[in-house]
Amino acid sequence: MYQQKQYIKFLLKSTNQHGVHSPFVYDLVTKCFYDSKHYPEYKKLKDYRHQLLANKQELEITDLGAGSKVHSTNKRSIKSIASNSGSTYKRSKLLFRLSRYFQYNKILELGTSLGIATRAIQVAQPEAHIISIEGCPNISNTAKAYLDTSKNLELLIGDFDMHIDQLKQETFDLVFFDGNHSQEATLRYFEKLLPHAHNDTMFIFDDIYWSKDMTAAWETIKKHPEVRVTVDTFFWGLVFFRKEQVEEHFRIRL
Repeated sequence: MYQQKQYIKFLLKSTNQHGVHSPFVYDLVTKCFYDSKHYPEYKKLKDYRHQLLANKQELEITDLGAGSKVHSTNKRSIKSIASNSGSTYKRSKLLFRLSRYFQYNKILELGTSLGIATRAIQVAQPEAHIISIEGCPNISNTAKAYLDTSKNLELLIGDFDMHIDQLKQETFDLVFFDGNHSQEATLRYFEKLLPHAHNDTMFIFDDIYWSKDMTAAWETIKKHPEVRVTVDTFFWGLVFFRKEQVEEHFRIRL
């Protein structure tokens, strides 16, 4: 019910490109968000997803985050995880377009899951260096079996905090927060990764209306003095640090 109410509010307050006066965000919306071209790479994203949806094998889940709203047990099929926890096909295509649009080369992902989002970035930027962290060994090993791990992809297993504290990469172009959906953890990861951001880095926060706590975390992030521009798409919150920009916050319908 919380998400449904928030979505109605979002629809009433959101806009399309016609309500955007920032050239940077206007181009992002028109040239990336609303890019209707059918890229041939989309087939790779769909095929990857279909492979997972065809796998009924059950995995023992180690959940280090806020838990699941769908499952009450620690045993889940790969098909079910792909259906309920992985990025949707629509979001995979958007992540592909974002990665392609900004040409990001150094990416950090918190929450590999089955690698659906990871695959979208790989397909968009084959030469990009991706570090992806997953808390559950069985899920991470499954993703490893499906993903192209021949080069430029590091799949790490374990606690996010531990791996963030040990990062050797000085800065990232893109950080995708798609793991622990709790207010305290989200804000902690945000603060820890701020020193790894540069002027053109983008942070993406998944499921900002997942709960009241996640929305509260999102509102706190928007008010941080280093954050200049945010774009709320309802399912994702995008954060930019562009010092040359006037501080603005947008709600964009997709």
